[in-house]
Formats: sequence, structure tokens, C-alpha cells
Amino acid sequence: MQQKRNIQIIEWEDLDKRKFYSFGVFMTMSIRATVYPATLIRTRLQVQRGTSLYAGTFDAFFKILRAEGVRGLYRGFMVNSFTLISGQAYITTYELVRRHVSQYTEDNTMKSLVAGGSASLIAQSITVPIDVVSQQLMMQGQGAHLSRFQLNTNTQAGKRKVLFGQTRSIMSQIYAADGCRGFYRGYAASLITYIPNSAVWWPFYHFYAEQLSKLAPSDCPHLILQGIAGPLAAATASTVTNPMDVVRARVQVEGRSSVIETFRQLIREEGCWGLTKGLSARIISSTPTAIVMVVGYETLKKMSLRPELVDSRHW
Repeated sequence: MQQKRNIQIIEWEDLDKRKFYSFGVFMTMSIRATVYPATLIRTRLQVQRGTSLYAGTFDAFFKILRAEGVRGLYRGFMVNSFTLISGQAYITTYELVRRHVSQYTEDNTMKSLVAGGSASLIAQSITVPIDVVSQQLMMQGQGAHLSRFQLNTNTQAGKRKVLFGQTRSIMSQIYAADGCRGFYRGYAASLITYIPNSAVWWPFYHFYAEQLSKLAPSDCPHLILQGIAGPLAAATASTVTNPMDVVRARVQVEGRSSVIETFRQLIREEGCWGLTKGLSARIISSTPTAIVMVVGYETLKKMSLRPELVDSRHW
């Protein structure tokens, strides 16, 4: 346990792992369900050309709601929920790598940087195939013409009778068009996007939390400071990595094989402004995610403390 910090950090060895994973699954699913509509809107904004379909985040929200209903905002959610596996892999990798790096340095920024990047590498290896399928499902409805794959009439008509009928249809089309490699389209772009995003998020999170602790009254609960630091770090990381997130979305949805060529075409057609597409939706989705994740994650770790540590230290 680090003792020389204003806000103490609960480390991996302090946790009861059984409690940690049990509570963690529920927390992760709750977060994903809350922010999924913003994720869907972000994907459609990033893939569209100019403002051909939606003028912005709120315009997209109301248009989807009017045309497709609430269900339209949750297209592909069941498939996307399998990223729960990658979420648990991310948390485990982050904590284990952080503990390992602690053997070589006590610098919290370095530990967070290495652990965050490593966790993202493992998580994305699991997440990308799920993302490829769920993003194709997100684009159905008003955005179907922007996708390479469309649901056939028979699948749509029988969707209430056939479990995951739409998912099977999309997966079959992806496999027929690109083989197994099709499920890893955008893998390089995802790594280029999310490894820096994760590596940047954690150091900024701890940095903002520390700075806030110096400004806030001494009796201010640490959880409140952490709840503010989370979205600040998320907004910073989202802004820095958004250009690659736009490229990643286009590579996965449009089936492009070249990250560099996709980037060049984006600049050529829409200029530097194209690199900011979906940024507001991304920040809107990352802000509540960060608040819930930070408050939930820090609470989760406190609830998962080993019994002998619960009353022995001040948290």
C-alpha cells in the first residue's frame, strides 16, 4: 500500500479476489448498458460522410429515437455485452502489471502508464471481433447504407423467433467476404487508439486526483475527488486519441485494410475537422462512464478489501 500519497491507492495484493470479480461483473454490465446509446451514436457519426445523415450528437439521438425507437439505440447491445470478458481481462491485467512494475519503480505515473497500455493490449485482442460484429449491427436502421453488410428480409422478419438471428446473418456475411481475418479488421487501428488512450487515462486520473486533493478541503471525501478526476482524465484521453478512433471505426465498418490510406482519405475529403468527428459523443459517453467506473471501481476495491485490512487503515 502506498502511504506517501494524499489519496491512497488500494493495490492488487490488498484485495479479496472472489469479492472483486463477483461485484466487478455487475458493475461492468451496468456501465455498458448506461453508455451504449452514446457509443452507437458515436459510431454512426464517425462513419458517415460529412453531415449526410446526422448534424451532430443530439440530432442523431433524436432522429434515431424517432425513426427506430429506444431499441434502435441498443442495436447490437447483446453482442457487445460479451466485451464483459475483455473488461475483466483488462482489470486483471492492469492490476497484475502494476504490481509487477512496482518491483522496479515506485513512480505512480510510470506504473499507471505501463499497466494501462498492457491492459488495453490484452483487452483489445478479445474485444475487436466483438466490436466488428456489434458495429455492423449498430449501423443497421438509418445507417444501413453506410455499412458493407445488410440484414436480409428473412432475418429481420424472424428476429423474434431466432435467437441472435441478426448476429448470425452479419457474422456469416463477414466470414463470406473476408474469412476469419474479417473479424480482426481494424485490430491495428484499435491498438493504436486504445493503448495510448488507456496509457494516458490512468496517469491523468491519478494526476487530477492529486491536484484536486491539494485544492479541496482536508475533510473532502476522496471518492468525490476521484469521481471528478475520472471524467477529466477521460476527456483528456478522448481528445488526444479521437483521430485514430475515427479511423478505427471506418476501417472496421467499411472493410478497409489500410489504416494509413483511410487516414489520408479522411483528411482529403473532410480536412482536419474530420478528425474530430464523434468527439462530443465520445466525451459524452466517456464522462458518465468515467464517473461510474471510477466511483464504482474505487468502491468495488474498498468492498473487496481483505478482512484484516478493513479496519486497520483509513481509506
